[in-house]
Amino acid sequence: MVSTLGLVAACLAASLSTVSGQTFQRLGTCPTLGCILPPDQQDFLPGQQFDIRFEVHAPKNGSEAFNNGVPDDKFTATIAKEGAQPKSLADFFKVSDPALEKWTFSWYEDLFAQDAKTPSIVNVASKIYRRVALYEPGTYTVTLNYYSGKTTTATWTVRPLATKKKAKNVIFFIGDGMTTNMITAARLLAHKMVNGRYQSLLQLDKFPVIGHQMSHSIDSFITDSANSASALYSGHKSTVNAMGVYADSSPDLYDDPKVETIVELLSRIWGSAWGAVSTAFIADATPIALTAHTRSRYQYGPLIDQALNGLTNYTWTQHGGPDVYFGGGAEQFLPGSGSYKGKDYFAEFAKKGYSVSLNKTALAAASNSERALGIFCKSNLPVWLDRNIFPENLAKLTNDPSGKNASAADLPGLKEMTLKAIDVLNTRGGKKGFFLMSEAASIDKQMHTLDYDRALGDLLELDDTVRATVEKLKSLGILDETLIVVSADHGHGFDVFGSADTKYMAAQEDDRKKRQAVGVYQMSGLSQYTVAQPGISYNTGPNFPLNWDPRYVLAGGMGANPDHREAYCVEKTGPRTPAATIAGRGSSDFYVNAKDKPKGFVVNGTLPVDEAQGVHSLTDVPVFAMGPCQEIFGGTYNNIDVFYKIATCLGLGHGTNKTDCGKGGW
Repeated sequence: MVSTLGLVAACLAASLSTVSGQTFQRLGTCPTLGCILPPDQQDFLPGQQFDIRFEVHAPKNGSEAFNNGVPDDKFTATIAKEGAQPKSLADFFKVSDPALEKWTFSWYEDLFAQDAKTPSIVNVASKIYRRVALYEPGTYTVTLNYYSGKTTTATWTVRPLATKKKAKNVIFFIGDGMTTNMITAARLLAHKMVNGRYQSLLQLDKFPVIGHQMSHSIDSFITDSANSASALYSGHKSTVNAMGVYADSSPDLYDDPKVETIVELLSRIWGSAWGAVSTAFIADATPIALTAHTRSRYQYGPLIDQALNGLTNYTWTQHGGPDVYFGGGAEQFLPGSGSYKGKDYFAEFAKKGYSVSLNKTALAAASNSERALGIFCKSNLPVWLDRNIFPENLAKLTNDPSGKNASAADLPGLKEMTLKAIDVLNTRGGKKGFFLMSEAASIDKQMHTLDYDRALGDLLELDDTVRATVEKLKSLGILDETLIVVSADHGHGFDVFGSADTKYMAAQEDDRKKRQAVGVYQMSGLSQYTVAQPGISYNTGPNFPLNWDPRYVLAGGMGANPDHREAYCVEKTGPRTPAATIAGRGSSDFYVNAKDKPKGFVVNGTLPVDEAQGVHSLTDVPVFAMGPCQEIFGGTYNNIDVFYKIATCLGLGHGTNKTDCGKGGW
């Protein structure tokens, strides 16, 4: 049954190969012909629900060709806790053996095979055990026996019990793509320095605890926002583009083995309120991964339906839908091709008791006691710089959330959305507490397009939001019982290496002469961003630059970028497009965009020519913490540990299968 599966599997293989250093993979978590998902070296929260899939592969051709392409459909599997005898999975979990499944997929072994369009075909036999859990801490070994003597093993660790709530509430801020280098640059932009000493600091600088997390995905060392969010929310690593699942080789995008997320656990165990706020479209990877279970982050409409109604093809604990959902992405709510089955999802949310807000005024007036949906534009929210410094750029957009051919007006920012979310969640959560994820999405999106001013503007908006959140929690009397964590899902290879004289650069004709405008070491001088210039008054309040367009600007760049032209100065007419195609040279062949930074100099790219933007990097990313349990967030650790630290603080690890377990706390 190659049919559509061949295409799906080819796409899966392509997505794996894109980030694996030119190492194409048959299935990223399965180096042998016998596959166990979750694979070796995975951790679990006691009582966390998950699925187990076994696959036996039989390649028909290629370097791994085996058994004439006939998979062993008589395979067996056992599981054993350390020190105990192995049992069949049916006996161990007290479930029925599932039905055998079979399918076929294809993949390319390397670039030569891809160029020649000669895929390898693999036949598969599989079984999946749905919605099981391990309740006792310790080490477990799962063994798959197949092909008369071949074995594959996976060792799993169930973390220690954590049954007492130490924090009533958790607010998890994610600066998408944010790195320490970006935070340093943002501080220089917005805070005055005298003789090498800052006169004020970022709110992040005031957090009592800082750690660092490693962001690798399960089968590649460079991650994307989907599987990194999945690791942060579930404690389980995944594959690029996948969320809440271990990616298998099946044709179905929704049947991959699933793992329970933080909000599903919170809803099931404590009945807490929860919400998501993002400056991206709300179906984007970081916000949607709280409830998503699929290997494809691009299933936007179906994933909105999952967020509201739970999984459509699977019996899973219902999380009841978010109490707060604020962001962009009206395309997935307006009836039409972008919404699930063409339905009106504004109406679908309203049917379930949600207030619906389409602008900042309506958001402020919405009841704090009702569940709240706020979708304020199509696609992503315009960035802070355009909303506050260059608002004339907003008039060019046709992003009205009601579907009108007009620009969205009366837009909230991250701060307004977050503070309203806290009001709603605190009211609805009550004694049961709440969990809020708030994302500054366009730090990442603008770094991708090398628009550093817009990226750093959104980072400063995040910092301003964190500052306002601390004050809000104080006013509500709940600061001491709320854990605040600020981190990122991954990073970019961005850094600042000097300054640039934009006036001198613009006056030069030769590219090599233009580069003389870059000052390094002692020639980098001092920042002019916080020095008021004649005739310039942005009135954006403290903690933001007074001048976004000084003569001497930061000179910074990316470790991975397409061909582009660089002048370092702010782009006043709208977000940047650094690379573009040229007529007659193909739709995936990108060159310097002739309209971008015309007074700058050409920088040769470091990426394949079919990449129009910068890509994510290997760098560890910071984790800031304050409040209950703050002390456990210091040090360097894996991204999955962010989940386990939050889950421990919320008392979500239980050694019993009762849904009302857990004593003490709030």
